[in-house]
Amino acid sequence: MSRVAAVDCGTNSIRLLVADADPLTGQLVDLDRRMTIVRLGQGVDRTGRLAPEALERTFAACHEYAAIIKEHGAQRLRFVATSASRDAENRDEFVRGVVDILGVEPEVITGDQEAEFSFTGATKELAGREDLHRPYLVVDIGGGSTEFVVGEEHVRAARSVDVGCVRMTERHLVRDGVVSDPPSAEQIAAMRADIEAALDLAEETVPLREARTLVGLAGSVTTVSAIAQDLPGYDSTRIHHSRITRDRVREITDWLLHSTHAERAAVPSMHPGRVDVIAAGALVLLAIMERIGAEEVVVSEHDILDGIAFKVAEDAEGGRPGG
Repeated sequence: MSRVAAVDCGTNSIRLLVADADPLTGQLVDLDRRMTIVRLGQGVDRTGRLAPEALERTFAACHEYAAIIKEHGAQRLRFVATSASRDAENRDEFVRGVVDILGVEPEVITGDQEAEFSFTGATKELAGREDLHRPYLVVDIGGGSTEFVVGEEHVRAARSVDVGCVRMTERHLVRDGVVSDPPSAEQIAAMRADIEAALDLAEETVPLREARTLVGLAGSVTTVSAIAQDLPGYDSTRIHHSRITRDRVREITDWLLHSTHAERAAVPSMHPGRVDVIAAGALVLLAIMERIGAEEVVVSEHDILDGIAFKVAEDAEGGRPGG
């Protein structure tokens, strides 16, 4: 077992995993797993730049994570940065800040690399499950992009498309700087059309409809699961490997799209940072399920972070240099 740390910095949130990992057995023991909503991608779709306040929030979280990594004595760290920092004109400012705080350079990975990490993290522990059939379709619905990966033991095809809960909210549900409360039928229709066009793109390279098991990752999916189970608070043990039917996802999505900010904020399992973007994320999930005819989605709390941690441990086994 290698003690490793992985950081995933996305459009909406930054997350840390410190774990003891054995890539040969697929065993991974969490020591610390946490998430902070930083909205790094605030306004990127419109301005093409990372906002100063977004960078400030992200760097504050990095300082917190640096202390945790030191406390647990992780020997290696890998920092992966996704959609927002991939798109921004001033991403060098982001890179310099991370190096100063954590001592490693963030890897601004491609969508395909992001998808591969997600697939590994989500499926490594599913091997041998007789109730879940291959091939898997792993969908990681992030803030700025959604990754689609089809595979059995290894990735067969992958594609990243630019639809995510933050990007869709900012593009379609914001008027005069404020999120519509609730959105109009026209706004919802425009967002759905955008999502369908992205699914068309994904299907050009990924055989989505060949999947026999749909595995859903990231905060939009886990939050829908928490709502479906009517949890009194966010409970990752009950969310991990829960299953939600397509009809239940449709009911929840419809409610989210037609609810007010106050109604969504009152959901006990809702993270405050997801209140305004969860409806868009749920609609992406529903559109995927309807497109491929999936009767249910298997929800995974293990995702890109776990995939990164396994990769760091593999590199450690091979004697490669690490952070």
